[in-house]
Amino acid sequence: MFETLHQYRYHYLMLLPGMILGGMFVFYPIVAACYYAMHDWSGFNADRAFVGLGNFVKLFGDPIFWSAFRRSMIFLLGTVPLQMTVSLVLAVLLNNQLLKMSTWFRTMIFLPVVTPVAVIGIVWTFLLSPFNGPVNGLLLDLGLISRPVDFLGSTDSVMPSVILVYVWKWLGITMIYWLAALQTVPDEVYDSARLDRCRGARLVWHVVLPIVLPFAVAIALISAVGALNVFPLIMSMTNGGPFFASEVMEIFIYRTAFATGDGSIPRLGYAAAAGVFFGAVVLSLTVLQAVATRRARADAGRIRA
Repeated sequence: MFETLHQYRYHYLMLLPGMILGGMFVFYPIVAACYYAMHDWSGFNADRAFVGLGNFVKLFGDPIFWSAFRRSMIFLLGTVPLQMTVSLVLAVLLNNQLLKMSTWFRTMIFLPVVTPVAVIGIVWTFLLSPFNGPVNGLLLDLGLISRPVDFLGSTDSVMPSVILVYVWKWLGITMIYWLAALQTVPDEVYDSARLDRCRGARLVWHVVLPIVLPFAVAIALISAVGALNVFPLIMSMTNGGPFFASEVMEIFIYRTAFATGDGSIPRLGYAAAAGVFFGAVVLSLTVLQAVATRRARADAGRIRA
């Protein structure tokens, strides 16, 4: 063992900075969250009472927690299918080398991905405003509505509005995933399909989709993990409102830990327990993503062989 360490000492030395940063910003926060989750602590004084799994017992009996968790799942189920379907259609269209300006269209669709989330949230808050907002102005001019709609101020429309903004923001990255999957389809498959007069939608449905289907699982899981990390967008657009209608798990954890604006006492230990539970959910999806990606690569290799 020591001979191996000495032989690869320079390799480990190069890994040391990354290991230190990972320990500081990844592993230590995870361990600290698990530690605080077992304490009744506000986070603003030195008094910490060990309660074991008491925070988790309270958490699982908290209807506000389950409401936030349910909204996170609704957000996930509302974004992932829509995001995958629209991005697949765009990827199929833009994968055609004969399409003029396909590179320009790809760039325009991908541009929101590299735009800061806070900027996206502020801009869309203005666009969706019921007070001279461009979206309401357009709908009024087209005669689709008779009066302005408060998209972000109504409990009925706030989640669909945020879901659409999220899909628009991250549509480009999912399209890139689909384009990468489409590149694995051999040219011989297209040539054989054309000889059999299989074109257009039939070509996509009966030939292309069965080949790229293994990648769909990995893309869906990647999109699902992303949909559970929506704190910056919702925070900049709605702050969890109105009346907690858009309060997903991350907003619930933040509000519980710091009790911003509602007059209650911060409960860092309770928020840590919620964070540990939610982190376990995200981790399970990440593990599924790794397994699905490995299987997709294996299936793609068998297809090419």
